[in-house]
Amino acid sequence: MIDIDIADIKQITEVIRSRYDYDFTNYALSSFKRRVTRILELNRFSVETLISKLDDPTFMEYFLNEITVNVTEMFRDPSFWRIMRDDILPAILVNHDKIRIWHAGCSSGEEVISMAILIKEMGILNNVSMIATDLDTNILEKARAARYSVKHMDLNEKNYIRFQGTSSIRDYYEEKDGIAIMDPSLLENISFRKHDLVKGSVFNKFDLVLCRNVMIYFNQQLQNEVLKKFHESMFKYGYLAIGSKESLIWCEIANKFIVVNNEEKIYRKIKD
Repeated sequence: MIDIDIADIKQITEVIRSRYDYDFTNYALSSFKRRVTRILELNRFSVETLISKLDDPTFMEYFLNEITVNVTEMFRDPSFWRIMRDDILPAILVNHDKIRIWHAGCSSGEEVISMAILIKEMGILNNVSMIATDLDTNILEKARAARYSVKHMDLNEKNYIRFQGTSSIRDYYEEKDGIAIMDPSLLENISFRKHDLVKGSVFNKFDLVLCRNVMIYFNQQLQNEVLKKFHESMFKYGYLAIGSKESLIWCEIANKFIVVNNEEKIYRKIKD
């Protein structure tokens, strides 16, 4: 196994920051180091070779795809999605005819598709607009295409059954050459955009922000800055959903939220 030290990591992050203006300095060190090591081993590179390859924008896209986490499923954590359907979205609709949702760090789009299916089954698909963002343009294109391997759809179907949907995942896609092509109507009110959670600016206001299992790869300083950005991006009394292993209790803006569901890590903004 290739061993890289902190000095190597600092050199790599500085090269990326100076050449592409992506800032990985506040990513969790152990996670970032593990993923860089994997790239070195897969390509049989030295650290010096990796740094020289980062001059190539095409290689940089590959690097980003490997560094950022893109493992997800439709209706992952089914209990979370039941709460979205039964509690959170109805609560928003009490005072709003339209709902704005931001999926931050959307990866390959399974979470976005899950939400689209959920709101279609609620009969409010045309009342909801969604923006799905990610740093990685390659993975964002996959999300926009909404095409997935059929072999993964069995797991998605199992999650959907546990979610207690009203139909079947199979009703929402057509199969062609081993690819599940999702129903285009699910995507009509979704905008996919490149956005950097670390350095990107606040660009809209939302009733619901989802950023699940992304911030576990950030250190506390970066988590704090991102959470402040989410707070600024939300309407008062809007909802924030983060990953089950994440928390905002310790952060600067903790007193501006109340806990709605501690197990599923859903919060509500109560102060601007």
